[in-house]
Amino acid sequence: MPVSPALRAAALDSKAWPFEEARKILKRVEKSGQKNVLFETGYGPSGLPHIGTFGEVARTTMVRRAFELMSDLPTRLLCFSDDMDGMRKIPDNVPDKKFLEPHLQRPLTVVPNPFGGNYESFGHHNNAMLRRFLDTFGFDYEFASATEYYKAGRFDEVLIRALEKYNEIMAVMLPTLGEERQATYSPFLPISPTSGRVLYVPLKDVNPKQGTITFADEDGTDVTLDVRGGRTKLQWKPDFGMRWAALNVDFEMFGKDHQTNAPIYDRICEILGGKAPEHYVYELFLDENGQKISKSKGNGLTIDEWLTYADTESLALYMYNKPREAKKLYFDVIPRAVDEYAQFLAAYPKQADAKDKLMNPVWHIHGGKPPAPEAGNVTFALLLNLATVANTEDKAVMWAFIRRYMPELSPETNPRLDKLVGYAIRYYQDFVKPAKQYKRADEGEAKALSDLADAFASLPEGAVPEDIQKVVYDVGRREPYTTTQKDGSVGVAQAWFNLLYQVLLGEERGPRFGSFVALYGIANTRELIAKALRGELVK
Repeated sequence: MPVSPALRAAALDSKAWPFEEARKILKRVEKSGQKNVLFETGYGPSGLPHIGTFGEVARTTMVRRAFELMSDLPTRLLCFSDDMDGMRKIPDNVPDKKFLEPHLQRPLTVVPNPFGGNYESFGHHNNAMLRRFLDTFGFDYEFASATEYYKAGRFDEVLIRALEKYNEIMAVMLPTLGEERQATYSPFLPISPTSGRVLYVPLKDVNPKQGTITFADEDGTDVTLDVRGGRTKLQWKPDFGMRWAALNVDFEMFGKDHQTNAPIYDRICEILGGKAPEHYVYELFLDENGQKISKSKGNGLTIDEWLTYADTESLALYMYNKPREAKKLYFDVIPRAVDEYAQFLAAYPKQADAKDKLMNPVWHIHGGKPPAPEAGNVTFALLLNLATVANTEDKAVMWAFIRRYMPELSPETNPRLDKLVGYAIRYYQDFVKPAKQYKRADEGEAKALSDLADAFASLPEGAVPEDIQKVVYDVGRREPYTTTQKDGSVGVAQAWFNLLYQVLLGEERGPRFGSFVALYGIANTRELIAKALRGELVK
């Protein structure tokens, strides 16, 4: 689809981080004169795809779409699986660890599949899970298998060049290793013709003309092996640079744990005759205790856990926001991400200026084609509080409140809201309900709440949130809840609203209270206050 000059100009000037990265790629390709652009992401199939896999592909896709707004050059996204790596340890989530023990150090695409199904190997199974995972989210990508690329000879030319540049590669690698490792290190990992294992052994001879290496096999005999055709592979750091050189990769992002190795990847790529791609280093995620998320530890959130309580759009927004800042990834971040996505989506149609649209995260989440926002503006935070007072696991009960508040809404006309209702019920049951701690109102607080209930009696059922909120402010404008505004007028301190949340909802924070009352109903809220004053909410 043709890009308007105004939109392209806005893209060339946008401060959004995907456009900043895309401009680096544009400068690169304009200088080289190349006719297409390759984006790449990597995947290690020693385990199942996870939330980091989603983040890397989603963010790379955002940069790709930004580039496509700036340039008409065709682009590709290659999701590369390092499935020829040896299985160095047995994952915790396999059905039978003993079944895999004899296959340690063998390439992942040779290790038998422990999960069942018609998959040739453990690596093939995990690759299939990756493709299904990416397809679920609608990513536009091409899948690549290291095993297939090595065996098909797609790396042969560069592997011979690596033999020719063997000493130069060793000069890059050896200073990064300890003394003991230096004595045995080789960038080439032969696959034993007898055991089939990936061997970490020193080389006795390197012959670029013959395309061979010589090493001592596991039984002690010397073996000379052709490096081509999948008989060998490279160690992971040289493999990074080799792959970039062989495939002419233009962009790849990776986590901060790779940052110190990036110059090594770049240098090896250049030694092998390639031009190192543009890369983008993102920060790693932390759990609620500030510890780095680890697959082996199982801390933090999995993608399935996020999608149990919220939609993919909220997750994509979380990935878009500030990727170079360390962020905690645990359950408490989900409600805010859901509501922030809705706010950005609602703002998009109102943004007439192209620069503003391109700064809106929903442009990047949806590749420039965000859906129209739904009517209603019922927030996730509001739904969580409704689930609290309704104390239900039934979506129909939740919808009864919503439709009384806004009769024009329905599950059919508001499918996203309908999904959020289900998410809110699950989130409330699993996280909010167990943590609730209701405050017992003291004498002064009870008087203020009683006055609020009386004031609500003057409002008609179906009053708009603004009128309800005015009453809440009027009642709260008393000691000890008053505060002095900048203009000298008397305002209402946050302590008043904290009291409402703590006594009526059992929480420290909550949504705009007028909106909550409008949704829950005037009479229901008055009864809720009465229950609180009778002490029925405090367990």
